[in-house]
Amino acid sequence: MAITLRPPTFSAAKAPSGYASPSITWLSETWHVTHSTLPMWKSKRNVRIQYKPLEPSSPSIVKENTDRLDDLVSYQSLDGDKVHTINGVDKCSSSGGARGEWDWRGKGMLKVASSHWEVLGWGEEEGTGNKWVVTEFAKTLFTPAGIDVYSRDRSGVQPETLQKMKEALAEVEDEDVKKLAGQLFEVTVDDARKD
Repeated sequence: MAITLRPPTFSAAKAPSGYASPSITWLSETWHVTHSTLPMWKSKRNVRIQYKPLEPSSPSIVKENTDRLDDLVSYQSLDGDKVHTINGVDKCSSSGGARGEWDWRGKGMLKVASSHWEVLGWGEEEGTGNKWVVTEFAKTLFTPAGIDVYSRDRSGVQPETLQKMKEALAEVEDEDVKKLAGQLFEVTVDDARKD
């Protein structure tokens, strides 16, 4: 299984020939964050991100290719059972979500918080059917730039898939992504919550 990842859009490098971002339908799942470079996940466990399509921001946008997603993050501390949530809305930062670039804004008290994230790669593992996504988050006032690996299956991707992801990240024509590739750590997943 070959893994193709693209550089972030703010990079001078171009996306590989034939690269296409996932459809809104494909992305609309509950994902387990199994690996990351973001320091905030080192003290958390059972990190999940759920994307659900929202009504498009304009009547000219086809509903199946909406430019808005409901974004619900849930997690637990390493030593607590309480489930914490962060609610937000993702708005496509390119035409119709074609490149997988999103601007997140928090809801409620977090409405002042915002970030930019992009899908660098996505796919399905052969044999298991497990879906995966590699995302990159731009630096904000509160967090450094970082990479997350999502898995549809709470047990994560197979070791060989993870190794291929790391190799593909190291080959992306962007120095920041290459540096982050060597900083991926495993996020604790030990819950039995239903997806």
